[in-house]
Amino acid sequence: MTRTARRNRRTLQVTGAGAAALLALSACSSSDSDSSSTTSDSSASASDKLSGTVTVFAAASLKESFTTLGKQFERAHPGTKVTFSFGGSDSLAASITGGAPADVFASASPKTMKIVTDAGNASGTPSTFVRNQLEIATLPGNPDKVASLKDLTNPDLKVVLCDKEVPCGAAAQKALDASGLKLTPVSYEQDVKAALTKVELKEADAAVVYKTDVHAAGGKVGGVEFPESADAVNDYPITLLKGAQHTDTAKAFIALVRSAEGQKVLTEAGFLKP
Repeated sequence: MTRTARRNRRTLQVTGAGAAALLALSACSSSDSDSSSTTSDSSASASDKLSGTVTVFAAASLKESFTTLGKQFERAHPGTKVTFSFGGSDSLAASITGGAPADVFASASPKTMKIVTDAGNASGTPSTFVRNQLEIATLPGNPDKVASLKDLTNPDLKVVLCDKEVPCGAAAQKALDASGLKLTPVSYEQDVKAALTKVELKEADAAVVYKTDVHAAGGKVGGVEFPESADAVNDYPITLLKGAQHTDTAKAFIALVRSAEGQKVLTEAGFLKP
């Protein structure tokens, strides 16, 4: 073999070794990159996963709708739990300002929400997510032939109202004032469900409640609409509360309430769009 041939053979060997080294380095780099990408994707997925319990304080009239939405939320986000405390909005607001642990507050009126915001317990600005209108709940079949708000002033009828401090009671009083009527109920109830129950148990002949409550009661009560209710429609605001334990999860529940899916559940229950 000539000297020139030996030199060329040596050059080819060196070049081949270098190429092999470059390929190995490239494969290693690619493997590291894939590993890094997988780790990054896994980390992002873990950080996006919601967890923990969300405690929601909500107006009594939201009981059926929010219970449904809570179950939907838990199914969509395994590892989460939504617990509720339903009642009169004024009582719930007082509990929140008194230090009761809660993550979300959904009120039946801006006035009761203001109790919470004025005390500095809200995180951010509350937003209206639905509205609600009053209706007269009667005994099934409406045996007393109640046809108007004025009919409730009949002294022979046992009528119950929500307490005036509760949003449904304040709205009823506003409707009565707008029509120039005076009504003396046999009792004032702490929330709208308590007022409705009086009629369901036949302890009262009629009650002024929300349309949504008459709807939820099904055949247990009758329902009578009255035009004065248009003067007393309630806005329902919702807000995240300061000190929420699982902020992202609480925000996600509020987002569900305000979403098209949440609005569908609420409007089917008789609520009006905001």
